[in-house]
Amino acid sequence: MTPDPITEPLRYQSGFGNQFATESVPGALPQGRNSPQKAPFLPYPELVSGSAFTALRHENRRTWLYRRQPSVVSGRYRPYAHDGWTTGAAGGHPAPTDSVDGLRTVAANGDVEAQTGMAALVYTANRSMERRALVDADGELLLIPQQGRLVLTTEMGVLEVAPGEVALVPRGVAFKVALPDGPPRGHACENYGAAFRLPELGPIGSNGLANPRDFLAPVAAAEGLPGDYEIVKKYGGRLWTAPQTHTPFNVVAWHGNLTP
Repeated sequence: MTPDPITEPLRYQSGFGNQFATESVPGALPQGRNSPQKAPFLPYPELVSGSAFTALRHENRRTWLYRRQPSVVSGRYRPYAHDGWTTGAAGGHPAPTDSVDGLRTVAANGDVEAQTGMAALVYTANRSMERRALVDADGELLLIPQQGRLVLTTEMGVLEVAPGEVALVPRGVAFKVALPDGPPRGHACENYGAAFRLPELGPIGSNGLANPRDFLAPVAAAEGLPGDYEIVKKYGGRLWTAPQTHTPFNVVAWHGNLTP
């Protein structure tokens, strides 16, 4: 079950780009095989790829998810109007606003189709995302809180991010944002190109900057609440929306190195 960060501490796995393995139901993670004909507890195996499958081993980014319902079971996508979140060089109130509608592009360059470039954004919100999830298929999102904590529920588990910390959500991974401290504000970087990696150290020495262990990945935590969801997906520089009859946060186990 998805933990409540207000009443119980979240658990994490330590490392940047590590090969992780986790399960919220003991025995749900298959051993020795990625997609067995009969997986434990009969979940649906799905592969999330962050790189070409022909990439070198040290450059390969992928994670196998084992979920209660397949992610492809959703309604038809239709355009979602959002004038504030624009893409690339083309450019693009006190009403209830969650972390999707509260994103605003400040500057952008490059081309999402060519997978090059980035956008700088700011965000604000005055309500949590409840039965709604965001999937950025154009790039990975780096979130930098300035005021107020964010609780990110992702397909791989739950992260709590406070000012002074950053959160990285990979391309194509569904997530939603809760606001435990009320209305937040902060910055975001949408990276259309190659995945973020830790900078090289070189002449500054082996102990400069952050260490891989300073980055925390979530443990598997499936959401047990029934009911419909709205999926908002950003693809090709535009936003789309589709209904879904179940939560996208239903992964009971996963293993890999493509992770928030």
